[in-house]
Amino acid sequence: MPVPMTKKGYEALKAELARIRKDDRSKNIQAIAEAREHGDLSENAEYYYAKEQQQHIATRISQIEGTLADAQVIEAKEGPCEKVVFSATVRLVDLESQEEKTYTLVGQEETDIDKGLISVQSPIGRALIGHRVGDIVQVNRPAGTVEYEIQEIFIQEL
Repeated sequence: MPVPMTKKGYEALKAELARIRKDDRSKNIQAIAEAREHGDLSENAEYYYAKEQQQHIATRISQIEGTLADAQVIEAKEGPCEKVVFSATVRLVDLESQEEKTYTLVGQEETDIDKGLISVQSPIGRALIGHRVGDIVQVNRPAGTVEYEIQEIFIQEL
């Protein structure tokens, strides 16, 4: 199944994979070697920790490789946008609290709520897709339904 991703997100994952392969894996190999030098492995916590880290590194490498293999890099032209699409930045107003929020819809691997990057597959992302400025969208959350009015839609370089 294709994994939608911005070009920046794709490049960031490639860089993470290179860093893990080069730095993390070599540090882990060194940690295992040092732990082995301490003698009896049956009661060597450092060795078990290093081996656990080795498995974690291998798993993350596998995850990234799978994501990159399935990645569908979507590039959009900067500027205003008629409707909400992948990689669009959307300015919303919560109709109940009048609080303004701005989100950019990205792929699952790129999500960073602190930076306003939300997954296109999240409840709010799914609710926004295809809507236009002035539309009112309902987002079903575990805490209840929230209504937002779309104020602005645009594409910006991330």
